[in-house]
Amino acid sequence: MLVAIDGPAGAGKSTVARAVAAALGFTYLDTGAMYRAAALARSTSDAADLARLEIAFDGDRVLLDGEDVSLAIRTPETSQAASRLATDPAVREALVAKQRALIAAGDWVAEGRDIGTVVAPDAEVKVWLTAAAEERARRREIPVADLLERDERDATRDASPMVAAADAVEVDTTGLEIDAVVEAIVGLVAR
Repeated sequence: MLVAIDGPAGAGKSTVARAVAAALGFTYLDTGAMYRAAALARSTSDAADLARLEIAFDGDRVLLDGEDVSLAIRTPETSQAASRLATDPAVREALVAKQRALIAAGDWVAEGRDIGTVVAPDAEVKVWLTAAAEERARRREIPVADLLERDERDATRDASPMVAAADAVEVDTTGLEIDAVVEAIVGLVAR
């Protein structure tokens, strides 16, 4: 089974998806970490062949070609670089292929911007996680204008734009505790 959780930056996707996976006993896939790792690789080598990168997960650790890059990929600079890199159709194609290969077997909770629309349109459960822009900016500790710029870039890119799947259930996390959001999504899976 696959639970696809999509939505804009700062909606709580990573935190919620990790907790939903733990509650269900599923494996968690952080696709944003994959794009961040690709951006980090690109920043250290202009010639980095992103299709050949080895991106792996070991618990909460993200490994890039065997090296733990868990902290390095979480900087605001790397996040912005990942958002820009994600507009490249060749990068999206390479990473979507890697994501599909990972989720091909077993039970997964995958989060990103296009899981339910592009990566796994046949996912059994699709969630569109959102929150007010001011709250999302506060969570990310960035100006609202920067967040809205990223939203615009993610939603208007030609390759796999960020958009809710037609059959996704919207969950607005504004003002909600994580446990309430997790409970709502676990309830969707139980149905």
